[in-house]
Amino acid sequence: MYNYGQFSAKDYDLVNFRGPQPGTAAPDFHLTRAEGGQSRLLEFDGTFLVLEMGSLTCPLFQGRRRTMVALHREHQDVDFAVLYVREAHPGAAIASHQSDEEKQSCAARLRSDGENRRIFVDDLDGAAHQAYGGYPNSIFIINRNGCVVYASDWNNPETTGRALSLLKQGKAASVKSWFKPVPPSVSLKILRAGGKGSMADFLRGLPRLIWNNLVLRNIRLLCGKSSSIPPDVRC
Repeated sequence: MYNYGQFSAKDYDLVNFRGPQPGTAAPDFHLTRAEGGQSRLLEFDGTFLVLEMGSLTCPLFQGRRRTMVALHREHQDVDFAVLYVREAHPGAAIASHQSDEEKQSCAARLRSDGENRRIFVDDLDGAAHQAYGGYPNSIFIINRNGCVVYASDWNNPETTGRALSLLKQGKAASVKSWFKPVPPSVSLKILRAGGKGSMADFLRGLPRLIWNNLVLRNIRLLCGKSSSIPPDVRC
């Protein structure tokens, strides 16, 4: 079930990320925007599109927003967008979406909270989210040809910024995006806002999250190769 009512680490394949990789075509969708109306996801004017997955109850997404806003300000020739996906840690106050209207309302709440990037709202079944791998805070940089030139299953804003700078210089985004948790104070704030159940479910899954993301994933990344895909690749 895509819109789970309670978070479990088992809802995610934390070993095999299936989102589009550098050098492949970025999936395109007609999506509703947070403020209403529809447009294509890959309809953008900048030199690149930086697309991040997020939701109100995702501590990783929420904890990185300030840095992403600064990155957006630094790269004004680049488009930045958020794809609003299922609630990562639903609770009594911010529950799992039961309708498109509920999902739209959560996205509008994110806008009201000061998010100034474009916000696209995925459909209730998460078609776009699942096409991009289904993780709660993955990130992609897409070129004007509609090709992915940088991808990370978990957003590390500092690495995303370095990748973007390299791409704008005409170089491959040959960087490694290490998984870094947000400060515990951020997680506590976001999970409390989610309401009853949000924090308890998160804490139950925390050992599995730490082992798979902070340990195993970073070891795999250490042993792997960096991207060699040029910024103007066609796919």
